[in-house]
Amino acid sequence: MAQIDKRFMTQTQTQAEHVAIDAGLREYMLRVYNYMASGLALTGIVAYVVANTPSVSNVIFGTPLVYVVMLAPLAFVMILSFGINRLSFASAQAIYWVYAAVMGASLASILLVYTGTSVARVFFISAGTFAAMSLYGYTTKADLSKFGAFLFMGLIGIIIASIVNIFIGSSALQFAISVIGVLVFVGLTAYDTQRIKEIYLESDSGEVAGKKALMGALTLYLDFINLFLMLIRLFGERR
Repeated sequence: MAQIDKRFMTQTQTQAEHVAIDAGLREYMLRVYNYMASGLALTGIVAYVVANTPSVSNVIFGTPLVYVVMLAPLAFVMILSFGINRLSFASAQAIYWVYAAVMGASLASILLVYTGTSVARVFFISAGTFAAMSLYGYTTKADLSKFGAFLFMGLIGIIIASIVNIFIGSSALQFAISVIGVLVFVGLTAYDTQRIKEIYLESDSGEVAGKKALMGALTLYLDFINLFLMLIRLFGERR
């Protein structure tokens, strides 16, 4: 009888721990998605304001300042990626919001090149695709880590091919880059979502957990932005 009671108490305790983990995981992932969505909203607002304010867009895209605006987001990502352990949570948040705003200024060129209708259409296609793949990454029991190396190699290939195409200007190569890019970032969305979920199980509380949520949001933000850019090059209608 005592053994039965002990077994029952152990099972009850295990179930309670699973419930606590599930509730904590949902809260953690909601925090990640809120950071990501807020960053995208800020990016969109800044892009719209810059694109529709000729005095600002002319200064940015009509002067050497355009190179600063284009390269600054990469610098902020590097700072967050390599300096997150040395930064305070407040500083990391500030850098993330500044990064999202500068990215908006950089992406204003999309609104100047493509029609508003096609941008909106591609945005909703991107959002739907991202949501579906992120949900898959969150719910699947399959181990997606085995695809990590393959997706990383695909990402490196896209970067190298894009640099090469700057000099040769091949439309065929650009089309191939965009198609492969869509596949890579669709895969990365599911892979990164599962990885963020797994990081939670190793996560600490307090400021460290906040930093991990912020970095998870940055990862998904980059997946979404790059997926959108690849799709707009395929389906966007130029002005």
